[in-house]
Amino acid sequence: MQSEGGAAGAVHGALQTGSLSTTFTASQGLLLMIPNMNKIAGELTPAAFHVTARTIASHALSIFGDHSDVMLCRSTGWAMLCSNSVQEAEDLALIAHAASLETRIPFLHFFDGFRTSHEVNKIEMLTEDDMRALINMDRVIEHRQRALSPDHPVLRGTAQNPDVFFQIRETANRYYDDCPAKVQAVKERELPAADDEFAQLASEFDTIDELRADLRTRLERVKSVQQGAKARDEVLKALLAATEVPLPESIVESEYESRKYDALHAFDHDE
Repeated sequence: MQSEGGAAGAVHGALQTGSLSTTFTASQGLLLMIPNMNKIAGELTPAAFHVTARTIASHALSIFGDHSDVMLCRSTGWAMLCSNSVQEAEDLALIAHAASLETRIPFLHFFDGFRTSHEVNKIEMLTEDDMRALINMDRVIEHRQRALSPDHPVLRGTAQNPDVFFQIRETANRYYDDCPAKVQAVKERELPAADDEFAQLASEFDTIDELRADLRTRLERVKSVQQGAKARDEVLKALLAATEVPLPESIVESEYESRKYDALHAFDHDE
């Protein structure tokens, strides 16, 4: 892609084919995506962009983590979700995709650039089963059925006079009115009951008993490997404690001479 504008155009095109697509950006890169963002929202196309919010470069670039880039996107028609921590960044990323499918409104999911995006922290990882439980496959199928195709042609991207343009624009209001309740419903969605239907949805097994047996076997295998690794580490630790390995004098002398040379010539420069 030539720029983030091209990346957003590629995402827009992928969405129009019925694909599920996303992209990541920040600062000026996000601004280059605004033309496509307006179109994606205007077409009521489910999508989610993830943004490490950062200040807009003016007289210089800066890694300062303000929200000036995100605030410039408020008029695009995208809903916004903001994460406050590394854990939320993971959780709300999935919620953004699920909520967009439910509402047909694209979501801009953002969090503080560098302060959150580069933070090292422990989190509880989402599993594929979590994702399957949160994503409504009926909505995915509906999105694919709206794809542009020569088999069922539709007209999009017309030019309209003001009298018609604004009337049609108002028809999207009901989607935005329903959006907050649907986002909250996605956040509060509970896992389905652990029965045969859930097993067929979340795995390749037909019954919950088969799924449980497979999970039990996998856990036993992991536990066995962990016990073996722990035993190996204990043996190595005992061997090291009981064994004294003499260090040859030549190695000590070589290391000493090397460090001495580095110290004496650290400030030498080629003329």
